Amino acid sequence: MLLIKNGRVVDPKSNTDKVLDILVSDGKIIKIAENIEEKEVQVIDATGLVVAPGLVDVHVHFREPGQTHKEDIHTGALAAAAGGVTSVVMMANTNPTISTVETLKEVLGSAAKENINIHTVATITKDFDGETITDFDGLLANGAVAFSDDGIPLTNAGVLRDAMKLAKKHDVLLSLHEEDPNLNGVLGLNENIAKKHFHICGATGVAEYSMVARDVMIAYETGAKVHIQHLSKAESVKVVEFAQSLGANVTAEAAPQHFSRTEDLLLTKGANAKMNPPLRLESDRLAVIEGLKSGVISVIATDHAPHHADEKNVADVTKAPSGMTGLETSLSLGLTYLVHAGHLTLPQFLEKMTYKPAELYGLDAGYLVENGPADLVIFDMEADREVSDHFASKASNSPFIGDKLKGQVKYTICKGEIVYQD
Repeated sequence: MLLIKNGRVVDPKSNTDKVLDILVSDGKIIKIAENIEEKEVQVIDATGLVVAPGLVDVHVHFREPGQTHKEDIHTGALAAAAGGVTSVVMMANTNPTISTVETLKEVLGSAAKENINIHTVATITKDFDGETITDFDGLLANGAVAFSDDGIPLTNAGVLRDAMKLAKKHDVLLSLHEEDPNLNGVLGLNENIAKKHFHICGATGVAEYSMVARDVMIAYETGAKVHIQHLSKAESVKVVEFAQSLGANVTAEAAPQHFSRTEDLLLTKGANAKMNPPLRLESDRLAVIEGLKSGVISVIATDHAPHHADEKNVADVTKAPSGMTGLETSLSLGLTYLVHAGHLTLPQFLEKMTYKPAELYGLDAGYLVENGPADLVIFDMEADREVSDHFASKASNSPFIGDKLKGQVKYTICKGEIVYQD
């Protein structure tokens, strides 16, 4: 048994925010109360620390199978635990893609060996061909929690509409990456800095918000549950807000990088600050924060995208792959740029990293209750932290290395066991 004493217990689902003790046994929370006394237990003194549900990250890339030089499910799980994350949803852009029951079973078999909760989506179209819808029945029956062609936008509106009708029939979520390739230049570099400093056409805002507009209106027409990934433009937030006002079953997420920094980071951090969608303007960053404050954006997810150092360390930044590691910095970025900056309260911030993403994907996670899962994170929200280049992930392609942030994970507990300790 494990007894967590004197922590500030913050559970957004139950609106709990007070100093309490939590007793854990056999993977469950046995008791939440003041002044619990129990003999022969392991005690964690959480005085001055926050005790919250384990974080839930519904957008990660663990690169297995086929790209394990970047990351694998085991090292991804270690990175999650180090970041206070106890449940993840993996994207399906592996090699082969998670388009068949065979590959899905292989991935979930590897995931089951880890000490955090690992779920996965399957692809909407077979091998991301954009045309052939996968076997939703078979993939759902074998453990897929949602469907996404993340990384490859669905340009064929008719195929997307058919997929939405199928998703509506199965009451399952579609999660969409919105960047119209026909309106984009070089990905990963915002159009402004691409033109000014690199003298090329970069990733345009209209490529994102026009595709968001198309897809949320198809979602409105079909009634499907549709989730818009990593909003980065002010206009995208407005479009989602409009669709929600019509009654469309549409949700949205923001990645910590997009509410933390702008395109200028490319000038100091180079390829590690190259990502899809790109870091945008300060006006966009503030608009994403306003979307989080209003509730238009209900989920924070990292888009954890590890790459090998050799892939990022190329002379021409336009040739480097897009993406950054995110699991081990997401809590600190949120505490720094949202909570300590005065935009969100701690419970409001945690809701978007625990209960809301879990609810969206139908996961039994993201909350603290007696007889519920013993998945918790214990952290010091006031601690000063300098991001080092030593990560539990295989990769270290983070543009935040060297930054001074607030917040430090002290313990991560999953299924009642300590899976990370600072």
